[in-house]
Amino acid sequence: QVQLVESGGGSVQPGGSLRLSCAASGFTFGSYDMSWVRRAPGKERELVARITSGGNTNYEDSVKGRFTISRDNAENTVYLQMNSLKPEDTAVYYCYAEHRYYSRLKYWGQGTQVTVSS
Repeated sequence: QVQLVESGGGSVQPGGSLRLSCAASGFTFGSYDMSWVRRAPGKERELVARITSGGNTNYEDSVKGRFTISRDNAENTVYLQMNSLKPEDTAVYYCYAEHRYYSRLKYWGQGTQVTVSS
């Protein structure tokens, strides 16, 4: 049974930090590109950060220099370190897995809420 379980969300003041984790099970984690995708109220879903199975990363422009995605293949976990958080980062953050070769093999987590507010 495939599972992506996010944790680490919560409420933080502007300028604060959070670290999201996504624990994966039920598939060969090392063969999948992993991403964090967010959806803010009233907005379209947005790719925040992605790390390939080979460790290459890319980021949405508004989070560059503030967010860092990483993965631990031994622990089947992907992380998103979020620093200098802004109110516009408020959203539900989803973990997303897509096979590096077979894009039809894809999985979503249930999401974790991040709220940035003073």
